[in-house]
Amino acid sequence: MNTLTIFILFTPIFVISLLLINYIVAPHLSDSEKLSPYECGMCPLGDSRSKFSIQFFLVAILFLIFDLEIIFLFPFAVSLFYVSYYGFWIAIIFLIVITIGFVYEFSLNREQIALKLFVNFTKC
Repeated sequence: MNTLTIFILFTPIFVISLLLINYIVAPHLSDSEKLSPYECGMCPLGDSRSKFSIQFFLVAILFLIFDLEIIFLFPFAVSLFYVSYYGFWIAIIFLIVITIGFVYEFSLNREQIALKLFVNFTKC
């Protein structure tokens, strides 16, 4: 038997055994907090089918954009010793473009909108 065959046979057995152990050992009692509508600690506000403000989605999209910046800069940070001046300046231009976008977003006061949404969400 080669390694791949052992891996293909061992993985389902291992997964099923872990699921069975979890099912046997884990407690199955539910408390009132577990059965409440929201486990996140937020108080329910009105109907669950109410419409969200579009500003909430705009803040989420802006967060994703700046979160992806970290993903794009991580390979550059790891290989900084091996890239030439050309790669360095490409990363600097990328950071400048992202900084311009952040300044534009800051000028639109989206972070104030996000703060207001967060404060309204956490009030009971």
